[in-house]
Amino acid sequence: MIVKHHMMAIIYHVTTAAAWNTAKEKGSYEDTSLAKEGFIHASETQQVDGVLQRYFAGKTDLVKLTIDTSKLKSQLVYEWSPSVQEQFPHIYGPINLDAVTDTEAL
Repeated sequence: MIVKHHMMAIIYHVTTAAAWNTAKEKGSYEDTSLAKEGFIHASETQQVDGVLQRYFAGKTDLVKLTIDTSKLKSQLVYEWSPSVQEQFPHIYGPINLDAVTDTEAL
């Protein structure tokens, strides 16, 4: 018998506790970048520290969302970021709360 292991792809998004609390009230999460750029920035495991250093240095009250990409209702696209020479996951739409499997205060 062959058992296929379903490997769920996990990505992360860093936000403020306030924004996450708003999302819980609304029923979905939208970052300010969604209105400005058309997508929500996300990261793979090895990219989170760099993102924290580049964009969140000195900020407190942060939350890291763990997102199961197989549960995302919005489109997920991996796109090249010329500034850091890496591909990053971008979510083109709101994040449905049931795709967020864990949250961690940073």
